[in-house]
Amino acid sequence: MAWIAVFIAGCLEVVGVIGMKRLALKKWDGAFYMIISFCISLWLLSYAMRTLPMGTVYGVWTGIGTVGSTLTGMFLYGEPKEWKRLLFISMILGSAVGLKLLS
Repeated sequence: MAWIAVFIAGCLEVVGVIGMKRLALKKWDGAFYMIISFCISLWLLSYAMRTLPMGTVYGVWTGIGTVGSTLTGMFLYGEPKEWKRLLFISMILGSAVGLKLLS
């Protein structure tokens, strides 16, 4: 159950970043999405840390947020899709999976 909480928290982190981007584009509903999703994400993160190692949970949560936000930027907001970016995204994802497998 704790790993499911980490996954959902990571996905909500991406929603929060999308809200932040909407807010930067002067779409004020973004503030609502950002605040709510970040609050729930942090609550789920603290829940997961009750039973899982802090460093592993934080690393996986950060990895999900980073990869998800970068891919969202590429596909929804037209950010560059260079092979170098994809290489480093895959390295982040591989690191997060490695942390999960070792814990």
